Amino acid sequence: MNDVTNPTTPITIDVYADVVCPGGSTVYDAPEEGAMATVRAGDRQVLLVVDVQVGVVQGTWEGERVVGNVVRAVERSRDAAVPVVWVQHEDDELPRGTDAWQWAPQLAPADGEAVVHKRYNSAFEDTELEVVLASLGATHVVLTGVATNWCVRATAYGALDRGYDLTLVKDAHTTEPIEFSDGRVVAAEDIVRELNVAMSWLTFPGRSTRTVAVEGLTFGDAEPPATPQHRS
Repeated sequence: MNDVTNPTTPITIDVYADVVCPGGSTVYDAPEEGAMATVRAGDRQVLLVVDVQVGVVQGTWEGERVVGNVVRAVERSRDAAVPVVWVQHEDDELPRGTDAWQWAPQLAPADGEAVVHKRYNSAFEDTELEVVLASLGATHVVLTGVATNWCVRATAYGALDRGYDLTLVKDAHTTEPIEFSDGRVVAAEDIVRELNVAMSWLTFPGRSTRTVAVEGLTFGDAEPPATPQHRS
């Protein structure tokens, strides 16, 4: 038997054929219909506003412009009777109830709109978000928020992994630059652009991904949503 901490025999994995590798491991060909997330039928859209809070927006690239675009996305959603779900982060660096924890001044949930509190990057992890989306009959998440490379990215992948279609509003999310220990800096604008490209190119079976500017954001005809019963 090979010692995996000090292998003596190279192992080559061929994903196109069932083989038995040295050491006895079996590699399985990808089946024609493998396991995947439950795809949600229909196109009931929900606008998700993630972490557009005073302390999160502060210091971000073109934060004022981006918050303005989130405001416009919210207005368009409400005009089309599309539900708006608000996600609000808290942790040791962003304690609940502090000024930094509050929504950006231009934004506020309306009566009846769900607010989901979270402590992790993905809005789906250890929250009531899936319960809220189910209560609204949602199948398609339209995503805005801060920060691009942390909570927005994690929430985007979380939605796709759970079978939702995804639209990222490409000029309604932002972040800060990243500086590495060697002094190199990744500009915030480039981080935003990279996620926009990724969400344009990704493919998932049975799900759609796309990006759209807020000016081009339109919503299909929507039935008036039920008032969600779950808030956290």
